[in-house]
Amino acid sequence: MKSWVIVIILLTLVGMPLFAVMGGISILSWLGSDLPDQRFVRFIAANVLEDKFSNSPILVTIPLFTFVGYLMAESKTPDRIVRAASAVLGWMPGGLAIVCIVASAFFTTLTGGSGVTIVAIGGLLYPALRRQGYSEKFTLGLVTTAGAMGLLFFPSPLVMVYAFLAGVDVTRAYKATFPPGLLLMVLLCGYAFWEGIRSGIPRARFDLDEVGKALWHVKWELATPLLVAVGLTTGLMELDESAAAAAVYTLIVEVFVYKDLTWRKVVKVARDAMTLSGAIIIILAMATAMTNYIIQERIPQAILEWFVARGMNAAWQFILVLNIFLFILGMLMDAFSALLVALPLLIPLASTFQVNPFHLAVMFLLNLEIAYVTPPVGLNLFISSFRFSRPIVDVYRVVLPFVALLALGLGLVIVAPSLSSFMIAGDVADARAQAAKSGVAPREAWLLECVQEDTNNLKPCSKEDIAKWGPDGQGIAAKEAEKPKPTGDVVPAMDSGPDAGTNEMDDLLKEMLGSDADAGAPDAAAPKAADPMDDLLKEMLEAGKDGG
Repeated sequence: MKSWVIVIILLTLVGMPLFAVMGGISILSWLGSDLPDQRFVRFIAANVLEDKFSNSPILVTIPLFTFVGYLMAESKTPDRIVRAASAVLGWMPGGLAIVCIVASAFFTTLTGGSGVTIVAIGGLLYPALRRQGYSEKFTLGLVTTAGAMGLLFFPSPLVMVYAFLAGVDVTRAYKATFPPGLLLMVLLCGYAFWEGIRSGIPRARFDLDEVGKALWHVKWELATPLLVAVGLTTGLMELDESAAAAAVYTLIVEVFVYKDLTWRKVVKVARDAMTLSGAIIIILAMATAMTNYIIQERIPQAILEWFVARGMNAAWQFILVLNIFLFILGMLMDAFSALLVALPLLIPLASTFQVNPFHLAVMFLLNLEIAYVTPPVGLNLFISSFRFSRPIVDVYRVVLPFVALLALGLGLVIVAPSLSSFMIAGDVADARAQAAKSGVAPREAWLLECVQEDTNNLKPCSKEDIAKWGPDGQGIAAKEAEKPKPTGDVVPAMDSGPDAGTNEMDDLLKEMLGSDADAGAPDAAAPKAADPMDDLLKEMLEAGKDGG
């Protein structure tokens, strides 16, 4: 690996803006290419100007959700959310922090990236958490990492992309990724619960009447995520359209319903939101430009080939190397680019080691998300540093406990693959039962049990299936070829009944009988000696006419 990786780390540590680091390294990498025809700065624009980036709905979604977050943060929305959260969860230690985790996961699911969540949800709940008494260290770490598990929940677009590339049903993919995502959410909520106890955050007595009043008071804000969810799940709106609807709705609510903001304040909010959005988009653009060089130099392939050349020959070795590889990849690429570039490369290897496709999906997405919040070059760390005006080194320190929890969750997923597959065990059983009923190979079950290199040529996963159907899954063809040929017992089935008349087989038998008789008689008037074959054919013919 070239020395520019070390340069990135050094420049980042001394405080150079991330977009300048990525853009500068991209330029230096191309100018230092081994091929003379590639030593041009124009190559950094190749991925930035193509449709995947320039026409991406994320470029519109980021400013819109940023605007929504700023509108709510500058109004009295945090106070209303704090009151509602305290009423519903205030009796629990860490109630508002748990709300932050759930809301962050939800928004990450909708946007496909936790960077937007830091801006929209983190910006909204950060002041509320601080006012309730949570420490600066815990609060900053929480809002930076709380959305990590959201990539695994419906309707995460990354799960859709994975299902498409891996050739598995997207509905089953969401079923499989839900339990691991829930596990990570429980771990973070448990930490929030413990922090609430340790920090002595005040807890209120549960009051059902107060719960009703608080929820009614915040009903307009609660409708904002509901509007986005309904628009996306029903298919009435795309991601950018739902973000625009949320922005217009929030603007109307804050200005005309609650009247928390004046138009002069709205202008200031819009200016601040667009400044932040512009900075984030520039960072993404430079990251995309650097991706172009990474792809050109085949850096992901080189990393994997290095491990393969050093004796990787067992499934556990592959999974270990895979997680290291994906973690490094998450520091170099955005999630969508990593999926599109690395997954086609990983599928043949994962197929060789018979990795469960949903286990691979969870490991893939979690590693990418953990890499985003891991020092020193995790992208979300820089977004958080910019959004909350904190030195990047401070953000490094506060996220470490949360990164450890996420790594623990990933470790549990790695050592217990059933966490990623038990939700589809019923689908596998149904596929096998249907195949057994039809007397064919359970190919649909194989697609759910192990990664398939070619979805048009499905292969078995278990030793039992390999023994029965062969390693290529074509045993059924061999078994059919070995079946005995039809005998005289099936002749009656060719006749539809005694009254059906002479069929083609009858005519053939008559012709055979007649030709034999003619061929064996030199004199038509001379008597013919009995022929055993003639008698056999006559018996078969009579049997056919009489229905057996």
